[in-house]
Amino acid sequence: MKPTSRRSFLKRSVAASAAFVGTNLCSSPWLRAAGANDDVRLAVVGVGSRVKIGGMGRNEIRNFRQVPGVRIVALCDVDDANLRPEVENFQKRNEKVVAYTDVRKLLESKDVDAVVVTTPNHWHALVTIWACQAGKDVYVQKPASHNIFEGRKMVEASRKYRRIVQSPNGSRAQNGYAEALAYVREGKLGKVLKVRHVHFSPRCSIGKVSGPQPIPSTLDYNLWSGPAPIVAPVRKNLHYDWHWQWTYGNGELGNWGIHHLDGCRMFVGGGLPRHVISIGGRFGYEDDGQTPNTLIVYFDYEPAPVLSEFRALPKDKSFQANAVAGKDSWGPNAMDSYQGIPIGKVIHCEHGYVISTISSHAAFDASGKEIIKFQPTTPNQNQNFIQAVRSRRASDLVSEMLQGHLSAVLVHLGNISYRVGKTMPDGEIRQRIEGNKELSAAYQRFQAHLLANGVDLDKTPATLGAMLSFDPDTERFVGEFSQPANLLVSREYRAPFVVPENV
Repeated sequence: MKPTSRRSFLKRSVAASAAFVGTNLCSSPWLRAAGANDDVRLAVVGVGSRVKIGGMGRNEIRNFRQVPGVRIVALCDVDDANLRPEVENFQKRNEKVVAYTDVRKLLESKDVDAVVVTTPNHWHALVTIWACQAGKDVYVQKPASHNIFEGRKMVEASRKYRRIVQSPNGSRAQNGYAEALAYVREGKLGKVLKVRHVHFSPRCSIGKVSGPQPIPSTLDYNLWSGPAPIVAPVRKNLHYDWHWQWTYGNGELGNWGIHHLDGCRMFVGGGLPRHVISIGGRFGYEDDGQTPNTLIVYFDYEPAPVLSEFRALPKDKSFQANAVAGKDSWGPNAMDSYQGIPIGKVIHCEHGYVISTISSHAAFDASGKEIIKFQPTTPNQNQNFIQAVRSRRASDLVSEMLQGHLSAVLVHLGNISYRVGKTMPDGEIRQRIEGNKELSAAYQRFQAHLLANGVDLDKTPATLGAMLSFDPDTERFVGEFSQPANLLVSREYRAPFVVPENV
């Protein structure tokens, strides 16, 4: 890869973004212009299950109902057991809402201005692209895409059809993060030396079934599968535990990591890294999950690296007795932490550091004394989306589609490195990474944490991910291991649910 590729990529992305976000879209023939006194008519696609916590659609229904001037006029879900109770809730409030099973039928409606996409990850791109083509604005849940190819097509669709597309996450929330970022960028703490993201949070086993599970009679499984192949579900909780199966989800990096990796990316310049390597595995139990529950990802950025560490097991095996399959029952006191935080980011600078969590952001000097706690000035993301829908200025968005795509690429880079890697003995992993001080130190913490949980890496070895080189200009892998890695940039699609090359 040429040395200028990262710089040229950033110039290209910024130029494209500026050209788009500065454009007034009111002349678009697709737009039913919403006046200052008109309601913005929303549809929520993917209501979600009432079992466990897999109900982002219901969360967004609640959130958007609180935004003045918004009217939810349609709901869509492929499982009537999820859809019907929400429709009944609207009826109880005397609020008219139209129910759909097939999102294609919903998008034909002229009574919908914008859609909120809260489907499983493998459907995000197609619903977003179809909505843009149908002249609808889009609010698509994290991670923006299921793979790198899809995210780029979502960006292209938003540009081509001149739509407002928001891709929210925790680093763009109303919590003081943007103010912390500005403080560091002004040089108040000197140069950024490294950025560390930690997510030490309970995630118990999802259990193990004896074979393929029956498909509920209320579910249209053809539509649920959509772009993915139709295979019988092999998991107890059909409507949530897809997160941990590669066909549909992106594991912990896609579920939680995206909230923090977006912020890490902005602290180191906003682009994409030159190289990535991971170490991980699914430890502590055997279940139907495929994605790692313990994972290190090292993103080789210039001038400062980003190190991501996930731990889903508790501090030690003494807490295992309280673990119940399918329930996150360990609690915060059972979790490990880094500089006092189990979840968040630490931005290490020349003259101090910033601790950034979902709800709090503060700067400290080199001795650990708090300098400033940042108060939020950024808008609520739901309100922000509606503001941009009305103004037709994508520049009003706190997380426009391009930003959502670039941050999702980090998720995909880490996962692809892991999937292309190979399991190997502990000593060999140590030897291979000994030239990287930060990664070696993280691996020592990784090993100690697992050993405290009764996991011996000599007996249950980890997977050393491939060291991958990435070209941000083409969004493809180059060099060693590029062939198998590039096979995971996209996927085979099942007609007619094909994410098109030309949107």
